Amino acid sequence: MRAVVQRVKSANVKVGGECISEICQGLLVFLGVGQDDTSNDVIYLANKIANLRIFEDKTGRMNESLLESGGELLVVSQFTLYGDCRKGRRPSFIAAANPEKGNALYQEFIETVTRMNVPVKAGIFQAMMDVELINDGPVTIMLDSTKLF
Repeated sequence: MRAVVQRVKSANVKVGGECISEICQGLLVFLGVGQDDTSNDVIYLANKIANLRIFEDKTGRMNESLLESGGELLVVSQFTLYGDCRKGRRPSFIAAANPEKGNALYQEFIETVTRMNVPVKAGIFQAMMDVELINDGPVTIMLDSTKLF
């Protein structure tokens, strides 16, 4: 499972021009599910993201987590995080989970973080979405549940 995590001042997701989810200060997470991912990957990334110390404390140091800062989380599914561009000019998405599995683990991720008392909003799985954000910092972190990076 892969995630691109961006610390934001605000972010929203629109489908068909209509805003369906919106957060203020917090994290925007683009989440990709791989074909070999399981609930263990969900648990690993949910814990990692909720506890990443990338918010500033009172001294201005990145020393607080999403849980400590009281921020919100906006989760957007993005299978293209598994795009392999090493050969040719068209990405291969063979490593991405099929839609049924991808949606199941995407929903499980949302439920897992919600149980951690994080306010969570989400995009719509497989929808064409417009995502707007104001990156705070900018701070952008890439995570992989297999610890590839």
